[in-house]
Amino acid sequence: MPPGTRRRMVSCPEMLIHVPDPVYTSSERARANFRLAFRIALGFVALIWLIQLWNWGLGLGLERFGVRPREWAGLPGILFAPLLHGGFEHLAANSLPLLVLGTGMLYLYPNSALKVFPSVYLGPGIAVWLFARASVHVGASGLVYGLVSYIFAAGLIRRDKRAIAASLLVCFLYGALAWGVLPIMPGVSWETHLAAAVIGLALAIALRHRDIPPRKRYAWEDEPDEYEDG
Repeated sequence: MPPGTRRRMVSCPEMLIHVPDPVYTSSERARANFRLAFRIALGFVALIWLIQLWNWGLGLGLERFGVRPREWAGLPGILFAPLLHGGFEHLAANSLPLLVLGTGMLYLYPNSALKVFPSVYLGPGIAVWLFARASVHVGASGLVYGLVSYIFAAGLIRRDKRAIAASLLVCFLYGALAWGVLPIMPGVSWETHLAAAVIGLALAIALRHRDIPPRKRYAWEDEPDEYEDG
């Protein structure tokens, strides 16, 4: 080794956790993207509250337009069921998770969101129509479970510090939702929850190479040193 050249031991790249570039994460554009993500998520939550208030105030009984498995009349429910709820308690239980998860998904994974949101909105309804028990299935919990599954799994798959932090936060806040995929609670569409969770997991794997933020580089990475693989 030439005199004056330092020798550095480095780990295999697969073991590194990437720290996003602060110039990227702290930029005005990043802050604007977060505000936009929050507004979109809040707008959807406001929409489902307006629908519920309209339904309650006029006594429309819109719940009948939910998914009815294997009934032709229940097919429109695939589109409408996530907008309808069985009552204000049901709606309130979904509202905060939708706001938090929707904002996180749109902010952290904006390109993936273009595929994830349609998939977890429509996919569970299709699965329920094909395979679920006879009932009327309504509610936005499929969106909640799909987003929880995606964000949690993405943090396990990616070597991105932000993705890992989001995964841990989702696990802390909504880890108890895992019980909802089991047929143990009467009156709960566990089929919707299970289908949404599977879809979210599959998409997290399929889209794992999207939305990778620029990695922070350190000064020593650009130095012309010799390396030994560790």
